[in-house]
Amino acid sequence: MEYWDIYDADKKVTGRTMKKNDWILQDGEYHLTVLGVVQDMQGRYLITKRVMTKAWAPGWWEVSGGACQAGESSIEAARREVMEETGLDTAGKGEYLFTYKRENPGKGDNYFVDVYRFQMDFKESDIKIQEEEAGGYKLVTLKELQDIAAEGTFLHYDSIKEAFI
Repeated sequence: MEYWDIYDADKKVTGRTMKKNDWILQDGEYHLTVLGVVQDMQGRYLITKRVMTKAWAPGWWEVSGGACQAGESSIEAARREVMEETGLDTAGKGEYLFTYKRENPGKGDNYFVDVYRFQMDFKESDIKIQEEEAGGYKLVTLKELQDIAAEGTFLHYDSIKEAFI
């Protein structure tokens, strides 16, 4: 069973945990998630398409990400999520960009999102998509990414658009 740390409104660990997807958080309590923006040396971004069996936003485009497990740092979580979802090893790479917060009053699902960028040299043959999570991938230019976002099918774009340079 996977557990997540519970954080207070100042993003400090409370010492309590919750089971994965067990939406028990009170208002003012949060869990931590991460997003890893992967950029190749040509300036293209790696995005993945959510499988159609996802309950939320099936078929939408996104960058790698997920929940930070209990005791795990956000950079460790970002590296793990990128590795699990794309097969790319970001060890020793990456920079923290910013954090944003989402509050869902009364829903038990409030969270912080730490956003990282990994600029690295890789080939398309290095990409190994996790088929349970993604139905495909693309390497896109900033303009192509903005066009996808304008269609309204790119998750979190308004919250993370400053991560794309």
